[in-house]
Amino acid sequence: MKLKHLLLVGIFAAGSLVNAQEIKKNAIEVTGVAEMEVEPDEVIFNIGIKGDNKNQLADNEKTMYEILKSNGVKNEDIKFKSMYQNSYIKTIKFTKSYQFKVNLKTNVSKLFEELNQKWVSNLNIAEIKNTKIADFRKTVKINALKAAKEKADYLLESIGKKTGTPLEITEIEDYMSDSVMPVAYRSKVANLQLEAADQTADFTFDNIENIKLKFSIKTRYEIL
Repeated sequence: MKLKHLLLVGIFAAGSLVNAQEIKKNAIEVTGVAEMEVEPDEVIFNIGIKGDNKNQLADNEKTMYEILKSNGVKNEDIKFKSMYQNSYIKTIKFTKSYQFKVNLKTNVSKLFEELNQKWVSNLNIAEIKNTKIADFRKTVKINALKAAKEKADYLLESIGKKTGTPLEITEIEDYMSDSVMPVAYRSKVANLQLEAADQTADFTFDNIENIKLKFSIKTRYEIL
């Protein structure tokens, strides 16, 4: 009885192996690739402020909030990051770091002009975003899968075959960037307070490179 059981297991195993070999033999494996550029509609900035003492820092902080709010930045879009006290030098004893978020409605040039203050120690881009990025990712992945199917179709058609049932679909993420910033723009915003007061800088969303999405989908189709 035990021997019979082992023989049955062996037969099933051999059958599974043959089926797997047949599927592999009668299948085509292709990779589809799709790309898309998405315009950012939100930008998150890092900003550092300084003061010679706590009272001065508090005053500068209050002014910063007033400037941001007057330019349409909401309270919930201003985030405190850190505070630092340097006891070893006579100047810039107290500093605070924040992040704030702007959108397409924000007049960034006007905002930057108002933030061009001696107490602003740094101002730079932390991240760029698009509020519908999840939908765009889905679209790119679907397009990659369609490209894979199209490739399988014309390759098999060239040898008189047809594409059958998909046997395997594997996502290969090749996400290029969601935080792209040209060097020229980065140098402009790295230290805003160093800009000459009489210079007019054009700080707009148009200065920022698009978000680039790229996905690959590897597929195996049955050959008919």
